Amino acid sequence: MTLTTIRTAASSLAAAGLLFALAGCSAPATQPGASAPASTAAPSPATASASASEPCAGVKVIVDSGSIKQSAADRSVCVPVDAPTPASKVLDQAKVKTEGTTQYPTEVVCRVNGVPAADFDIKHKDGTYREDCSKMPAAFAYWGLWVRPVSGDWAYAQEGLTTLQVSPGQSLELLFTVDGEPAAPAA
Repeated sequence: MTLTTIRTAASSLAAAGLLFALAGCSAPATQPGASAPASTAAPSPATASASASEPCAGVKVIVDSGSIKQSAADRSVCVPVDAPTPASKVLDQAKVKTEGTTQYPTEVVCRVNGVPAADFDIKHKDGTYREDCSKMPAAFAYWGLWVRPVSGDWAYAQEGLTTLQVSPGQSLELLFTVDGEPAAPAA
């Protein structure tokens, strides 16, 4: 692989991360203060299934800490939904807690279930890095949001958690990537 290819790939990943961040800035699906239609309401927490190996009639939620291997973040659950539902509500039902940054509190995902912790050294090709969640996460170490349709391949989400709608049969994954690895969800 040439240096130009590596730089192009890194630029593409950085652009994708920026796209994810900017998509979160778009207008919410409902006006502030308005209640969501009943068909988009997420199910009660008691209905989320803990078994990831069973077929999922709702939305399969996967959190993969990737190469930093932090099991506190990792999760795979089925969240029953019967209509398009905001990704943020599906994550709430899956008991996945996301944290934004000081600069982008709701537009960017900096930590998932506390990972990476502020005192955790993320090893990357140029040394180590600690995420303080003050501004945009580093282009070489970040959480990416992925969606897979009922039948098809994983694709990088084109919207943020607050505006992205997921439907029954789809899968939603938060994947932590360091230096471009892993490049996409595994399953």
